[in-house]
Amino acid sequence: MTATAPAARAAVRKSPPGAARGPRRRTGRLRRIGLPYLLLLPALLLELLVHLVPMVIGIVMSFKELTQFYIRDWSTAPWAGLDNYAVSVDFDAPVGKALLHSFLVTIAFTLLSVGLCWLIGTAAAVYMQDTFRGRGLLRALFLVPYALPVYAAVITWVFMFQHDNGLVNHVLHDQLGITDKPSFWLIGDNSFVALLTVSVWKGWPFAFLIVMAGLQNIPRELYEAAALDGAGMIQQIRRITLPSLRPVNQVLVLVLFLWTFNDFNTPYVLFGRSAPEAADLVSVHIYQASFVTWNFGAGSAMSVLLLLFLLVVTGVYLALTSRGRRTAS
Repeated sequence: MTATAPAARAAVRKSPPGAARGPRRRTGRLRRIGLPYLLLLPALLLELLVHLVPMVIGIVMSFKELTQFYIRDWSTAPWAGLDNYAVSVDFDAPVGKALLHSFLVTIAFTLLSVGLCWLIGTAAAVYMQDTFRGRGLLRALFLVPYALPVYAAVITWVFMFQHDNGLVNHVLHDQLGITDKPSFWLIGDNSFVALLTVSVWKGWPFAFLIVMAGLQNIPRELYEAAALDGAGMIQQIRRITLPSLRPVNQVLVLVLFLWTFNDFNTPYVLFGRSAPEAADLVSVHIYQASFVTWNFGAGSAMSVLLLLFLLVVTGVYLALTSRGRRTAS
């Protein structure tokens, strides 16, 4: 007994240090790796229920002849195959021609809105980099349009665009005399200008916020060295600010494009259920095709086509920007 005890203790000492702890360490490592996925599981399930399941149902509905006669039980609607898609892309027929017009209006609206939002937001962010009295208050005022609820802000613009007693006509016609007579801003061709104005007013503070955050990461020494070399403000913005903000601007432009192209709240609150022809965005057009004419199959097909277009644009944009980053590096 006494002879074997020291031998056993010596054998234990000679064993590798991690031999007994190996399985326990592997179990702890697995727990650490699996814990983040376990914490993300509720969010993933909620995302599945809120977005993916309705998207799959919408894709299935696009292959059905779903009208108001089958709205109580849409699963019993007969299959239409690709008929809804064929009608939507037949640009010689009234449905396809109207969808094409709405698509072109949305493209023009999105490009102008995103460009103006980026330009105004970047100019305001660059201006706010200088220290002056009241800068904090001015920053807060710039963010007010972004912080306001969409419905409250757009309804306020509806009252301002009124023909008889709106503030816009009062300033442009009565005080400044720019227009010969009060304009109709919510109908006709001026509706596009009204929609673009509200969209830019509502969206540029987001660009201002993102660009201002990106400017904080640019060292001030670069501007000081450029000033010593004789570079003016325009040259500093061109050679330092814009190249340094390229990663931020790439994400900002993509987000603004997707938000603006899919915007439904602004035109719906501004014009109601039937938008004027000059401001007939795709989002409102799909709503009218689905909930006004009660052709949910055609509306679902248009939604799927819109989804495919945005996926293609996003993929091409990401491919071009990533290639530009590799070339620059």
